[in-house]
Amino acid sequence: MQSQKLRLDRSRHAAPQVFEHLRRQIISLELAPGAPLSRVTLAECYGLSQTPIRDALIRLAEEALVEIYPQHTTVVSRVDIAAARQAHFLRRSLELEIVHMLAQRPDPLLLQRLQASIDLQRTAHASGEYQQFINADQAFHRDMHEAAGVASLWEMAQRYSGHLDRLRRLHLPEAGKAERILDDHQRLVDAIAAQDPARAQQVLREHLSGTLSQVAEICKRYPEYVVAD
Repeated sequence: MQSQKLRLDRSRHAAPQVFEHLRRQIISLELAPGAPLSRVTLAECYGLSQTPIRDALIRLAEEALVEIYPQHTTVVSRVDIAAARQAHFLRRSLELEIVHMLAQRPDPLLLQRLQASIDLQRTAHASGEYQQFINADQAFHRDMHEAAGVASLWEMAQRYSGHLDRLRRLHLPEAGKAERILDDHQRLVDAIAAQDPARAQQVLREHLSGTLSQVAEICKRYPEYVVAD
């Protein structure tokens, strides 16, 4: 098991920070499905007692990102395709309403922020920085939630998105995938700017369906990482 060193913020409780750090590593696949997570090793790595480590692992288990075998071991869970499909259903349902609302009354400041996220993605893609690409992608969708006044629903959806996000991470390096994301984002911004709610919803449906339409191929390519439905 490998875990990057985390510099703790002493003004915050340790367990949430360990949870956030491990979650980022799991979602990015730095900690791959099946990787063991030893409490003892993690405690040494973070310079903490085992109590905050245990609490962080329990939170990860609640999101089904790790599997805890009492008195034995804890491992990073495999990507559950059924769970990814449910997260996709939730996200699509929310964002269809969001883009419809935003396209009815386009906000110039929001359009600027969305375009800035697209520009950041283009730069990250050109330099092969996958994580920066994903961060800008997340910012793009989070900004839409915030503009629609439902920022808390973004946080809620994120708690269910771990398997879907990992599936997308496996799919991202595929040739042409990043370009399709960029094209979809640009078409979505254009539809919102044009005050075309129906078009915005259609673009979003196409955008969010990309990874799940390739599930069979992803499972074939990464059989050790996924649990097929």
